[in-house]
Amino acid sequence: MDTIREQISEDKIFIQTLPGFAEGYNNIEVSMLRLDLLHPIISGNKWYKLKHNIAIATTEGRNTILSFGGAYSNHLIATAAAAQNAGLKSIGMVRGLHAEQEKTQVLQQCAAMGMELHFLNREEYSRKAEVPFLQALSDQFNHPFIIPEGGANDEGRVGAGEIAKLIPDDYTHICLSVGTATTLIGLRNALPLAQNVMGFAPMKGGTYLNEHISHFLLPEKNAQWSLTDWYHFGGFGKVTSRLYEFMGIFYADYGFPLDKVYTAKMMFGIKDLIPEDTFDIGSKILCIHTGGLTGN
Repeated sequence: MDTIREQISEDKIFIQTLPGFAEGYNNIEVSMLRLDLLHPIISGNKWYKLKHNIAIATTEGRNTILSFGGAYSNHLIATAAAAQNAGLKSIGMVRGLHAEQEKTQVLQQCAAMGMELHFLNREEYSRKAEVPFLQALSDQFNHPFIIPEGGANDEGRVGAGEIAKLIPDDYTHICLSVGTATTLIGLRNALPLAQNVMGFAPMKGGTYLNEHISHFLLPEKNAQWSLTDWYHFGGFGKVTSRLYEFMGIFYADYGFPLDKVYTAKMMFGIKDLIPEDTFDIGSKILCIHTGGLTGN
């Protein structure tokens, strides 16, 4: 853990204003919390979702971390790096048998950091949260510490909630992209209820997560949040020329990149919603850059 603490510092993070993003609508201000600056690989919200899991694994004397993800998974590459820096072995259970024959750059980087890769078919991968399946994996790989896909467990949600301490109270809306909803849950539970938390799901039918989110929210915090899946651009991981064009203009205007899977779709959505009077006059919007640039 000491090695990670030397490399990861919240002092690198800052809030960057995005002048002109709201184009003068209703005196709205838009800024971005640059979590992508936290670390070149374990960036954005990934570290927050992993930190307590890694700490528990170390405390319990486990020597191996096992987790799940797709062939382009930012979570897997962050897990490989975090485990390596903590002196732990790592195992990645990868969705899709074809990934073995066509290893992506992300998987190659995982392997280079010592992650042992195993490939699951769709039926096997769909069982990733089932206790008997997890027990079988535990027995097969000599009882590793198992982290769910996306760090979606209590430790991940608590860690994600720690991002709230970087968010000033004067922001009216906190916007973030949503995959497993771990970060949205953690933030909604930790932020003052006066701040509206808006999630943008980058996949078709992403609002299926509404019930999951409600289940893990504190009763007194189950309000002032929303989730939209309008800006999926064809589905998870899908990118269109229109989105690429938006990313290029954003980079030219503000000098830093968005990741194409998550944050770019969120920012496109916010840009689209501002003229629709979604936000009140004088709103202060803070968008969270959740990292994931390795996926680009």
